[in-house]
Amino acid sequence: MAIFLDTETTGLSPSRGAAIVELAIVDAAGNVLIDSLIDPGKPIPAEASRIHGITDAMVRGKPSLADVMPQVVEIISKELVVIYNAGFDSPFFPGRLRQSQGVRCAMTEFADALGGPWRKLDVAARHVGHKWTGAAHRALSDAQACRSVWLWLEARRQRAGAGR
Repeated sequence: MAIFLDTETTGLSPSRGAAIVELAIVDAAGNVLIDSLIDPGKPIPAEASRIHGITDAMVRGKPSLADVMPQVVEIISKELVVIYNAGFDSPFFPGRLRQSQGVRCAMTEFADALGGPWRKLDVAARHVGHKWTGAAHRALSDAQACRSVWLWLEARRQRAGAGR
């Protein structure tokens, strides 16, 4: 099947110095495999904190991305990794998650399925009937929402295949 990954970051581009401040991975059943704040090794800009609510005090003393990467690699190896906006999240990881069996973007596949532009995760999640259990723009809640969107896409593909 697949696993579902989401991050929260200090900014929009790792090439401009942005870094991960929170990481979550859930499996196909929705079980939490990782849910961790990450010390980015630099201050979190106020504009980023306003979006996800994560502050410098919250990440102080937490593991770095380098500390958790062995666990991430162990989880993603031999798995399909699904991310809502994979083009955003993947570059934050060493190797861009190439240790996995592949990375798929739920955002672009959802847009393709509906025909039209990409939609924000909260819009896609609402469309598929996702029930939020935590705040949007936190990694675990967003990974769970991504999972709901992907399962909806998989069910839609199955229905389309059965109709042929």
